[in-house]
Amino acid sequence: MQQSGAGGGRGCALLPLLGVLLFQGVYIALSLEIKADAHVRGYVGEKIKLKCTFRSTSSITDKLTIDWTYRAPSSSRTESIFHYQSFQYPTTAGTFRDRISWAGDVYRGDASISISNPTLKDNGTFSCAVKNPPDVHHNIPVTELTVTERGFGIMLSSVALLSVLVFVPSAVVVVLLLVRMGRKSAGLKKRSKSGYKKSSIEVSDGTDREEADDCLARLCVRCAECLDSDYEETY
Repeated sequence: MQQSGAGGGRGCALLPLLGVLLFQGVYIALSLEIKADAHVRGYVGEKIKLKCTFRSTSSITDKLTIDWTYRAPSSSRTESIFHYQSFQYPTTAGTFRDRISWAGDVYRGDASISISNPTLKDNGTFSCAVKNPPDVHHNIPVTELTVTERGFGIMLSSVALLSVLVFVPSAVVVVLLLVRMGRKSAGLKKRSKSGYKKSSIEVSDGTDREEADDCLARLCVRCAECLDSDYEETY
C-alpha cells in the first residue's frame, strides 16, 4: 500500500507536465492550449496589438467563443472588453469603448485584438480565454501592458545621433593627430641616433637662406657707409 501511494504521488507530480486538469476528483486532459505574450510595450496614440493564439483538437465551429478581459493595476475588478462568437462584439462602454478591434483569425488559431489610441490609463493586465466545445478546459494566459510616451525615447535618440555626428569625428581627428605626432617624434629620434644628414633639397634651402641673410647684412652695411659719407661731406 505504501509503494502504491508513493507511485500515485509520483503520478500526480507528472500530471501538470502531461497537460491534465483535476476537476471534482476527475482527471481531464487539456486538449485546448492558449498562448499570449507575457509583456507588451506600447506608445501613447499608437495602435497596439495584443497577440493571443490557441490550438484545439476539435474542429472550429460556431460554438467557439473568445473573451478578453482587463484588470487595472492595483485593482481586483475585471472588465470584459471583447467577446467573439461567429461575430465580433467589442465593448461599447467603459474605458475601451470604440477602441477595441478584432485582429485575429479563428481558423488559423489566432484570437488577437488591437487597441486604438492607447493612453497611460490603459496599463494593466489583459486575459485571453478561448472555448471550442467540447474543448473547454484550458489555461488562461495573461498579458501585462505598459504604455509610455514616445517623446522621451525620441529625445534619447536625438542625443545619441548628435553624439555620433559631433563627438565621433572629433575623436577620430584627435587620434589621427596623435598618431601623426607620434610617428614624427619617432622619426626625429631615429634620425638623431643614426647621424641623419640633410638631403640636397634641405641643404639648398639652408644655403639660400644664408645667402639671403648675407645680402641683407651687406645692404645694411652699404647703407650705413653711405650715411657716414654724407655726414662727413657736410663738414
